[in-house]
Amino acid sequence: MTTTQFTTLIFVLLTIVSAGHLSVKMKNFNQVLSAIKTKTNYLGSASKFAVLAGSTVTSTGNTSINGSVGVAPGSAITGPINVSGGGIHSADSAAQNAENDLTNGYNTLKNMSGSVNLTGKDLGGMTLAPGVYKFESSCAISSGTLTLDGQGNSSAEWVFQIGSTLLAALSTSVNMTNGGSASNVYWQVGSSATLATESNMCGNIIAYASITMNSGARLNGRALARVGAVTLISNNISMN
Repeated sequence: MTTTQFTTLIFVLLTIVSAGHLSVKMKNFNQVLSAIKTKTNYLGSASKFAVLAGSTVTSTGNTSINGSVGVAPGSAITGPINVSGGGIHSADSAAQNAENDLTNGYNTLKNMSGSVNLTGKDLGGMTLAPGVYKFESSCAISSGTLTLDGQGNSSAEWVFQIGSTLLAALSTSVNMTNGGSASNVYWQVGSSATLATESNMCGNIIAYASITMNSGARLNGRALARVGAVTLISNNISMN
């Protein structure tokens, strides 16, 4: 074998090895890309608000909120509210833009297809996989715990399409398991939502009319009302 032939052979072998390494690297890179989940922001600028109302935000007692508080087109924010991790926006452009985005998000969630019809079912005691769930009229967690099973997927989503009212009864709770995140839970409510005393709720409550949180109720998520009021009584709301 001549020197030229030997050099050519070495070049070919190095090219094959390099190509193999590149193929492995590209395969690993593609696997990484496929594992990355892009979270859909249905709420737009409303996602910056832990509490948002169309008419008024009213607080009685010691209420703590982690995230911004806003109201528009109304302007009244009354009562003691301890706000951290955000600001207070009364009928300003930030609140109005958030309300506009909230309306768009509400309609997007309402019109999602492929839902499982749970009309007439009580969510208390159920365990639900990610998906879209529909209630023609009211939705209730009357007792016990609703468990949302993320099945190891941190980007898993739950959408509850509720025709009229949402009620979380006394001391009920919603728990996330197996990698699920409260930020990916959406309660689209056709009229009003009520969280009873000492209930422990999670997710983004997006009500057409109003949201009422009774004494000691806790929310890991957001209370967002399109046209009505958000009424708070010694609550803890932590935006996720």
